[in-house]
Amino acid sequence: MTNPWTLAALWVGLALVATLLAIWFKVSTALSEIVVGTVAQLIIGVFLAQGGLAGNTQWISFLAGTGAIVLTFLAGAELDPVIFKTKWREALIIGLAGFFGPFLGCTAVAHFVLHWSIMSSWLAGVALSTTSVAVVYAVMLELGFNVTEYGKAILAACFVNDLGTVIALGLIFSPFTLKTLIFVGVSVVAFAILPFLTPRFFKKYGGRVSELEAKYLLFLLFGLGGLAVWAGSEAVLPAYIIGMVLAGTVGKDHSLIRRLRTLTFGLLTPFYFIRAGSFVSVPAILAAPAALLILFLAKSATKAVAVYPAVRAHRYDGSAGAYYTLMMSTGLTFGTISALFGLNHHIITQAQYSFLVGTVIASAVIPTIIANAFFLPRHLLPHTHPQAIKTAAQPAQQTAAEEA
Repeated sequence: MTNPWTLAALWVGLALVATLLAIWFKVSTALSEIVVGTVAQLIIGVFLAQGGLAGNTQWISFLAGTGAIVLTFLAGAELDPVIFKTKWREALIIGLAGFFGPFLGCTAVAHFVLHWSIMSSWLAGVALSTTSVAVVYAVMLELGFNVTEYGKAILAACFVNDLGTVIALGLIFSPFTLKTLIFVGVSVVAFAILPFLTPRFFKKYGGRVSELEAKYLLFLLFGLGGLAVWAGSEAVLPAYIIGMVLAGTVGKDHSLIRRLRTLTFGLLTPFYFIRAGSFVSVPAILAAPAALLILFLAKSATKAVAVYPAVRAHRYDGSAGAYYTLMMSTGLTFGTISALFGLNHHIITQAQYSFLVGTVIASAVIPTIIANAFFLPRHLLPHTHPQAIKTAAQPAQQTAAEEA
């Protein structure tokens, strides 16, 4: 399938199907897109066209990568600086627990149980230590938790967790060269300047139909992302910090955030989530399902053992504590990035890559479904959000709440 318009229609059609499934089964759209991508890749690849969804096509890779970058930026921009300052201890403790538990535990399981090499095992530990900012943010946004102190605390802990993953990936596998030093130096300068430059720039030139603000932000994300790739890192890594340092500016501009969400969730993230699902090699997993099961259980168990006591220590009891723990158990964005990094640098094999990606996708789907089905803390939902209105059995007010 080489016609780009036909291929685009196929991908957008799959995104539409995934959205309908999400509505019918009351699950996150991001999760349904992952599952649809996996199933569509299998069906199309076996019965219709060799290569399936053609997820490695350059323009699809670009749109998917842009979706991951912008979504990660939006998640960072949703971090309330006040909440982060007041809950930094909670975010630090829970986030580090969420990183070190599966990082050490999954590394041990991969090496001593699955008999992977030392470097492959360390890569598995890094890939499975993550918490998916993309999935958690998408779920928080759909349910309305992103505007609550509870949801913002979860996102802050996710940030610390994934920061640990990024540092581990860089220290263990990425060569520290002059390029790395330049990237770090330029990033630090940019992070220091942006909070002062951006509001003044927007005040003087923003608010026009030409959408200068969106172009400015995309320029920053692409520029630092390109510098990260040049230095041997990943383009998505600076996006979260850019969003966080601009949370006081971009995060408070609700009109700008709404427009960015339209671009991101309407076009970009379906390509990212469907592509992530299409990379799972179902035949490889069916050939050795025990490996996938072992890795998934290792990630889930080590996350729960490490995170749940830390969550309970901060007075999140009952459904709130279980939901917090399950959200921290998800994995996708940095997990797939780490696995792809390992595959591209010949640290892991294609089969090992399929097991890791299958595990992180399963960890994105299963804990979230369980959390939303059995442990959703409805008492913490914002009263103006449609989900809360449904819970209160007042469906007639849903449209008004969405408009608000």
